[in-house]
Amino acid sequence: MIEKFIVGFLGAPFGVKGFIKVRSASGEIDHLLKLQSVIVSKDGKERTLKIAESKASGQSVLMHFAGIDSPEDAQILNGSLLLANREEAAPLSENEFYIEDLKGLSVVSESGEKIGSLTDIIEGGGGELAEIKMPSGEKKLVPFRKEFIKEILIAEKKIVLQNLWILE
Repeated sequence: MIEKFIVGFLGAPFGVKGFIKVRSASGEIDHLLKLQSVIVSKDGKERTLKIAESKASGQSVLMHFAGIDSPEDAQILNGSLLLANREEAAPLSENEFYIEDLKGLSVVSESGEKIGSLTDIIEGGGGELAEIKMPSGEKKLVPFRKEFIKEILIAEKKIVLQNLWILE
């Protein structure tokens, strides 16, 4: 099970004191405001930074990291991923899942026949799409909606797909 999640994306510097604009990966910001430290990842390199101050700014968060005290220092972090531990990620409501927990689950028919495995959930023009890798290696996209995804059984490591015509 994945223990670190992408919780945000670092953007441009804000102001002259080294604040950085952070866009939430989940769209929620309350959990970001509670963070004390984070892992910043860029170009495959990770480093832990202590958060000196954070404050809401519309749908984003302005963060000031200890030791990052100028716009020039902050600019170096632009484009980085903001990682946090599972317990610090956005809280889930009932019937919500972290995408990372769905990746690799078997996709089966209602009768239990294996169809493939889920490789990702991607954003499509009309909503989220489940990317399913078929046994042939071909990937199919299925709307990630209850009309097609009957149930998600994390403990059984499977997703039950209905209306199989969508794969044709």
